[in-house]
Amino acid sequence: MAKSLTLILGGARSGKSTHAEQLAAAQGGRVLYVATAQAWDDEMAARIAAHRAARPADWRTMEAARDVGAAIQATADGADIVLLDCVTLLANNVIGALPDGAPVEVAETALRAETDALLAAYAAGRASWIVVSNEVGLGIVPAYALGRVYRDALGRANQQLAAAADRVLWMVAGLPMRVK
Repeated sequence: MAKSLTLILGGARSGKSTHAEQLAAAQGGRVLYVATAQAWDDEMAARIAAHRAARPADWRTMEAARDVGAAIQATADGADIVLLDCVTLLANNVIGALPDGAPVEVAETALRAETDALLAAYAAGRASWIVVSNEVGLGIVPAYALGRVYRDALGRANQQLAAAADRVLWMVAGLPMRVK
């Protein structure tokens, strides 16, 4: 089977991760699960622990907060499928590492570099990829500057990934809709 890149977008609790995991399991083969979440508080630590416990035992897990493309290239040997969950938290990690008050251009440049590295890792490897990201641009304009910077940078990263993807799915209430 030829490798492919699938991007799964949707809102919070739309079923993105569950569907991505189902797709990975259905494709068969060796899965590398790439988790970008960081445990900033007890609630997030509990979420991460629940996700770890729910994954199939034969899936390898790599946790990487930033520089994920390079980490995947160094780790993906032998993987048939790379499941990256998620770009939303990766964007948070990248933008959160910038100096306070960084303008949107700096945030977008940093996230674009991270996204370029992801796509380069995909192109260099033999595995199919399933990438999960939130669509955060459907609500009201955030009232604070950092929220607007984040929304705009993630929106552009999602566009970049969608343009490169073979398939884009939009999740609503656990139901996938094919966009591309």
